[in-house]
Amino acid sequence: MQSINRFLYGPTPEERVRAWQVKLRSESRQLDREMRQLDIATNKARQSVKQLASKGDVKSARILAKEVVRSTKQKDRLSVSKARLGSIGTQLSQQVAMVKVTGSLQKSTEIMKLSNALMKFPQISQTMREMSMEMTKAGIMEEMLEDTFDLDEDEELDTEADAEVDKVLFELTNGKLGQAGSVSTELPSVQDKGEEEETERNMEKYREQLNGLLSS
Repeated sequence: MQSINRFLYGPTPEERVRAWQVKLRSESRQLDREMRQLDIATNKARQSVKQLASKGDVKSARILAKEVVRSTKQKDRLSVSKARLGSIGTQLSQQVAMVKVTGSLQKSTEIMKLSNALMKFPQISQTMREMSMEMTKAGIMEEMLEDTFDLDEDEELDTEADAEVDKVLFELTNGKLGQAGSVSTELPSVQDKGEEEETERNMEKYREQLNGLLSS
C-alpha cells in the first residue's frame, strides 16, 4: 500500500526531508574537505613567506602574503556556509516534528533566508538551487528573487588588503616586515640566481594551489 501511495502521490513529507538532509550532509563533508585542502596549501604558503622574507625577497613575500589573506577569508566563508547548512538541517528536523502534528510541511522564512544566502556560494549554489525548487514545491519556501549583488572577492580584499597583508607579514617575520616598518624596503639579500629561480618556482606553485582552491 505504501509503495502504491508513493507511486500516486510521490514521497511522503518525511521522506522528502530525509533526502534533503542527506544532500546537506554531503555538501557539508565536501566543505570540510575543501577547508582541509585550504589549510594544507595555506600552511605551505605561510612557510614560504617566512623563507622569502629571510632571503630579502620582500616583493614576493608580500605577493604570497596576500594569497594567505585571501585563503583565510575563503576558509571563513566555507565555515559560515557549513554552519548555515547545519542550521537548515535543524530546521528540517523541526519540520518532521510538525508533520506529525499538522500532517504537512510548513513555510519557513528561516530556511528560505539561509538557502538564499547559500545560493550565492559557488561551491554549493547548484545543490541549493535544486533543493530550493523542491522545497518551494513542497510548500516550505516561496519563490524568491535572488539578490544578485555580491561584492567581488578581489575588490573586497583590495579595500582592506594593506592592513591585512601587513599584519600577516608582521606575524610571520617576527616583526621584521609589516607593521614594524615599510614592507617596500628590501632586506639585505644573499640569494644567488639559482636560489631566486627556485624560490620563484615554489612561490608560483603555492599561488596556483591557493588560487585553484579559492576559485573552485
